[in-house]
Amino acid sequence: MEDAVLKEYFELLKFESVGADPAKLRDTSQCALWLKRWLEAVGFTGELLMPEIKDGKAAPPILFAERTGDEGAPTALVYGHYDVQPADPLAEWKTPPFEPTVVGERVYCRGAQDDKGQTFAFLNGVKDFLGAETHRGLNLKVILEGQEESGSAALMALAPTLRKKLAADVLLVCDTSAAADLRPAIVAGLRGVAHFTVRLTGPNRDLHSGEYGGIAPNAAQAIAELVASLHNPDGSIAVAGFRDGIEPPSEAERRAAEAAAQSEEAYYSDIGCAPVGGQQGKTITQRNSFEPTIEVNGIHAGYGGAGAKTVIPAEAFAKLSMRLVPGQTPRAALAAVKRHLEDKCPRGMKLSIEEVNEGAGGFRLPLASPIFRLATEVLGEMDPRGAVFQWDGASIPVVSVLREASGAAPLIVGWGQAEDRIHSPNESYSFTQFARAREWAVKILSAL
Repeated sequence: MEDAVLKEYFELLKFESVGADPAKLRDTSQCALWLKRWLEAVGFTGELLMPEIKDGKAAPPILFAERTGDEGAPTALVYGHYDVQPADPLAEWKTPPFEPTVVGERVYCRGAQDDKGQTFAFLNGVKDFLGAETHRGLNLKVILEGQEESGSAALMALAPTLRKKLAADVLLVCDTSAAADLRPAIVAGLRGVAHFTVRLTGPNRDLHSGEYGGIAPNAAQAIAELVASLHNPDGSIAVAGFRDGIEPPSEAERRAAEAAAQSEEAYYSDIGCAPVGGQQGKTITQRNSFEPTIEVNGIHAGYGGAGAKTVIPAEAFAKLSMRLVPGQTPRAALAAVKRHLEDKCPRGMKLSIEEVNEGAGGFRLPLASPIFRLATEVLGEMDPRGAVFQWDGASIPVVSVLREASGAAPLIVGWGQAEDRIHSPNESYSFTQFARAREWAVKILSAL
């Protein structure tokens, strides 16, 4: 990587652009402005779209940039996000989370990969592409947001009003992973996502566990019972109506997904325990690519400090998220889970559902699409092993909305690897991965 590119990469990473944290609005706004100036220096015309303020809270800016090519030439729309996950837990970071640090061939920093690193590498490929005089006819548009990690609420609300501005032939996204050993992977589908908080309240205060033990209901015990009720003993989801309408994958999709699957041993090496989550009797690929999930992201109740504090907690809450597959709608899935929680609410507890984010549904793309054929050819030139197809268990909810608003065919190719540790402490991205993303941008834009 050239020194000038590394310097700019580090400048971008230093912005503490945690889009979900209102206290970081200044950081996200400055990050968006930095990217606007960078794109303008490359030849784009940029503008910052300021989302409507709701409930007294302002959202991070949305950056739109455009470079007009030849009349009648194809139009490529590039999507990415500049917001990052919170750095917590801070104690587990080996380097400062917002001070990019080179260790060996990797850059360590929050956002080094997801998605500042991948997006910036791709944009550098766009810059390289524009530097080749013979390739300047393509129309290029870029849309970058600062809320992807928390649901893309502002962009999803705004996108339907920007149809003319977003209109394109292909939607390019570099925010996913390659297969093992950096073998190229085309994402043919993504799961949807929705999340919320469930809160239980019981006594009017934390109580002495001796004086009130056996009398007062315990919120900590109650939240444990409630979230445990979401699944059957075999790991399947126990919520009535949650799976209604699911569209199963085709046999061709199942075969292609299994062909690109990692072994159980590889997952064990990655996560440090057996990959036994989800429903027993289904393969890892089935559970991660084609099945929905309900996951407990965190449970909080009572005392958690040093030593003991013998209390009966008055309140408890859990953060829950759902990954959804085609055929499910976030609204219907949330309604089913809400009915289940209300029905299973432990005695003596008051239940409330808060911080609901409906997100978006999942989707699958046809394997025979022309854009997939073109991508397969290009990736075959980059790697003699050729590309595989993946149905990513993760979600980029706004892709479905952008697909509808722009009329573009999505092409999702990323260069992440498990060792990048995205969403975890010590996130990193290698110089090799950065170079692959950059090269991919040049080659696919040239092919278009």
